[in-house]
Amino acid sequence: MLFQRPARLLAGASLLALSLAVPSAVTAEMPAPTAKAASQADAASASAAFSQLIEDFEAFERENSPGARARDGDLEAAGQWYDVSEATLDAQAEAEAGFLARLEAIEPEQLDPSEQISHAVLDYILRFRVELAPFDEARQPFQNDSGFFSAPSYASSSTRLRTIERADAWVTRITAIPDFFDANIAWMRRGLADGFTQPRLIAELAASQVEALSDPDTLHALLIAPIDTLPEGLPADERARVRAEAEAAIRDAAIPAYENLLAFFRDEYIPQTRESLGISEVAEGRQYYQTLVRYHTTLDTSPEEVHQRGLNEVARIRSEMDEVISRTGFEGTFAEFLNFLRTDPQFYAETPEELLMHAAWISKRADDAMPRFFGHLPRLPYGVRPVPDTMAPTYTTGRYWPGDIENGVAGGYMVNTYDLTQRPLYTLPALTVHEAVPGHHHQISIAAELEDVPDFRRNSYITAFGEGWGLYTETLATDMGLYTTPYEEFGRLTYEMWRACRLVVDTGIHYMGWTQEQAEACLLENSALAPHNVRTEVQRYISWPGQALAYKSGELLIRDLRAQAEAQLGADFDIRAFHDHLLADGAMPLSALEAKMLAWIEDQVAALTAGDDE
Repeated sequence: MLFQRPARLLAGASLLALSLAVPSAVTAEMPAPTAKAASQADAASASAAFSQLIEDFEAFERENSPGARARDGDLEAAGQWYDVSEATLDAQAEAEAGFLARLEAIEPEQLDPSEQISHAVLDYILRFRVELAPFDEARQPFQNDSGFFSAPSYASSSTRLRTIERADAWVTRITAIPDFFDANIAWMRRGLADGFTQPRLIAELAASQVEALSDPDTLHALLIAPIDTLPEGLPADERARVRAEAEAAIRDAAIPAYENLLAFFRDEYIPQTRESLGISEVAEGRQYYQTLVRYHTTLDTSPEEVHQRGLNEVARIRSEMDEVISRTGFEGTFAEFLNFLRTDPQFYAETPEELLMHAAWISKRADDAMPRFFGHLPRLPYGVRPVPDTMAPTYTTGRYWPGDIENGVAGGYMVNTYDLTQRPLYTLPALTVHEAVPGHHHQISIAAELEDVPDFRRNSYITAFGEGWGLYTETLATDMGLYTTPYEEFGRLTYEMWRACRLVVDTGIHYMGWTQEQAEACLLENSALAPHNVRTEVQRYISWPGQALAYKSGELLIRDLRAQAEAQLGADFDIRAFHDHLLADGAMPLSALEAKMLAWIEDQVAALTAGDDE
């Protein structure tokens, strides 16, 4: 689709043309503009400048996103991976600095309300891209459970081929895997030279993922899958041809690329990585982490403040846990209760299918309750799926994979069925609502369907907003009636404790020099999370500094905003209207969300007051 100039800018250009056509003699006789007219002119100028900036920024984003261009029908882009060469990333950073300078010259107060939100979101995106660019994050292109080497697997699962031309592009993409991997290896070598690496623990976990993907049968099954979805109605000889070419590309390009990457991890990268865990241990690491804290929370805060906030939350949630334990009738210490939950067979599924059926049943109960709490529901459905075997051992308990309605892909609530003794059923309701509905699937799908907003507003995932919403919905599920036993309610508190401990653990590891054992202790001693989950989660925090801080930051604000709305509106508080308005504009920094929702509360109060006066 051709990117069209925004209508507002066209109107501004027309007005400019008319003004230039006015004869100078007539202009001299016109009265001096009033303050109001001058203000309107300034607003029109700001709006036009902002519209042009958005147009330029989105063209830049599209140009640097093969996926976006492929969705618009660009077959060449459909055969490409992201370009992570140093020259390209340097050029992108320079362009983003230029965009930020243009944005800073526009006063948000002169924009309309929707544009003000766009301004806040774009400011967040650009400001932190510029702040983080000097740290060359490409030197660490993976976490404990995924990375650039996972991209072919993710692409395969979300690709639906409908034409031979698209299938040819997929074959080209398979053939391009070696160059894509080599570009990332070059960054990792630079990280080795600079001492900016993942810890050895994380590198070894990543290597285990690469090893699993390197299995020829596994890799073949992953990469040939999109070819197998070609419509039967296409010419048989063309389908046979493209399948043969895909087989050759997998054999001659993909498999050797994974084998080469595995050898690089084992022989070169792992032996030279650092033993320390915290990012503060690398050069400029403390400054980097301070930036990450502000980036992931979207707040002007410090590691020390976040750490203390976490300790406060741990204490509060622990007292609520004690109250729930008393309702179960359990007699024993807190530690004994945790051991009971971790070891009693009644709390665990016996087969992967049983776990998935429990997750599906909770999902359908949540679907059934949604209209009572939301007036606006998205069109895109979602499914319940197991985490692929190649990543399950080091993957988190569950995760949401976004869908694409135009490409015929539903959203995916991914449930980890690896090691069922570590997947308790009492935490499954909280996990389900967080990842599916009313959590990530609902919020992300609503954002994708936004109309009359820039594309970046639909596609931006601001962690503090998205994960804050997901965590908030775990408490909302209490109102929805989805926790049926005290054990499931304790499971909800366990998940909330999990996120509170993240504030303590992430700052402890990356700013205060904590060991892995110290970090795991917070979760093992204060929650019913299974030991395997605790280990994989702490490994995730080690590999992804700062990201874990977003959840509680966003959730605490959303809960506070709801409490304010309930207090001021009383019996007139409408939970559906509150939720719909909160999600109506997509993700945004928490400061923008707070301003927006406080204005909504004021408007609701004013409307009630006006009604009483009548």
